[in-house]
Amino acid sequence: MTSRAEPSLSGRWWWSIDRLILSTLVALMVSGVVLLMAGSPPVAERLGLSTFHFVNRQAVYLLAALAVFLATSLLTPRQVRRAALICYVVSLAAVIGTLYFGVEVKGAKRWLTLGPLGSIQPSEFLKPAFVVMAAWAFAEGGRRPDLPGTIIAFLLLPLTIVPLVMQPDFGQTVLVTLVWAGLFFVAGLHWFWVMGLGGLGAFGLLVAYQLVPHVRARIERFMDKGSGDTFQIDTALESFAQGGWLGKGPGEGTVKRILPDAHTDFIFAVTAEEFGVVVCIALVALFAVIVLRALFVAQRAEDPFARLAVTGLALLFGIQAAINMMVNLHMMPAKGMTLPFISYGGSSLISLALGTGFLLALTRKRPRAEALGEMGR
Repeated sequence: MTSRAEPSLSGRWWWSIDRLILSTLVALMVSGVVLLMAGSPPVAERLGLSTFHFVNRQAVYLLAALAVFLATSLLTPRQVRRAALICYVVSLAAVIGTLYFGVEVKGAKRWLTLGPLGSIQPSEFLKPAFVVMAAWAFAEGGRRPDLPGTIIAFLLLPLTIVPLVMQPDFGQTVLVTLVWAGLFFVAGLHWFWVMGLGGLGAFGLLVAYQLVPHVRARIERFMDKGSGDTFQIDTALESFAQGGWLGKGPGEGTVKRILPDAHTDFIFAVTAEEFGVVVCIALVALFAVIVLRALFVAQRAEDPFARLAVTGLALLFGIQAAINMMVNLHMMPAKGMTLPFISYGGSSLISLALGTGFLLALTRKRPRAEALGEMGR
């Protein structure tokens, strides 16, 4: 057992890390591999791949994600800001690059092909970096009146979401905007601006409904099942009905064999069919523990940057999970968004490891003198 007096980096890390968040995140990662073994084989068979093709690939991605997760959790707040700045610039350039060199899938250009390394979705890496950058700007705006931090935070939002809209990727756009609005509110800005931004967001949604056919189709299918093809969501709901409270058992699901995207967007429905609503509730509890614990730690933080960044990263994690589960339950229009650490996907998994690594780094216990020194930098 590592001693509290141990001067090594690993010793300091172990005794300063928030072990409740750490253990819950590890539980989610392990659960993801187990649940993917239930949801991915039918998809692999439909595509003519080996039965555990996606499971094996996810295991490789998970090793890379763990390396990123541990490395970022060792950073100081100052190093988190620098890493986020580099990640933001590179990811934003890559997102813009998808508009010219990206692979088009279902009418959207969101992926870049890197030869033998496969494809990446740059927008996934943009999200945690954007949250840290926005938190930094809001914090500096409140701490130093001579620095236009709030203006920079305002400029960061359109700089980030305009390339996402052009891809188009309205799901990520909505997610980023919601988190930014949460940071705006926590930063203590006036309710007048909060209401104004809410109205602007509603206007943007109306414009998207009027001008973007697939956005209109998804909203209309959500409001009226008779307005279009609802096979995907109907099948997902059937999975919940078939599974009941305790599920059919591992490998016994049948609805998953015809459910599109059973290994990604709709893995929550597969979980319900095979393991039951009880396990789904347990998953929700794991997500809730991470978010609530992070918000509790953020509330006690003296450093405005740490408080805002932890809040934003917790919101990013929680809202993404909520959107995925709500879509599975037909509580909001369909949107392709992964369930954190559960759905298949290398870009999603590694970007989540980056974001939660930042979260752990910023929630680590530090001596008061060190924390105050970070605030002054």
